[in-house]
Amino acid sequence: MDNEMINFKLQELPTDDERNRYLRGVLGKHDCEITFTKVNGEARTMPCTLRTEAMPLREANEFHQTRLYKPETLSVFCLDKSEWRSFRVMNVTNIKIL
Repeated sequence: MDNEMINFKLQELPTDDERNRYLRGVLGKHDCEITFTKVNGEARTMPCTLRTEAMPLREANEFHQTRLYKPETLSVFCLDKSEWRSFRVMNVTNIKIL
């Protein structure tokens, strides 16, 4: 799948839920560079993923917090900060597979 096709498909998705599911699918298979507009209006480019292999293993005493699904936001593992970050799915302007 090439970057141009991924971006074209994303722009065609009209709802938060459809965009969220599509982005989760792409990020579950690839490390990507996501460009989005932050809530304060600044542009941000973030290398991120949802691939299990790219995330650090949990410590035995670390617990998993389950959160309610919010289609308007997506939490991803930020590769340059090695932390979880989130963004609004409708603010994504570009996706690039790394």
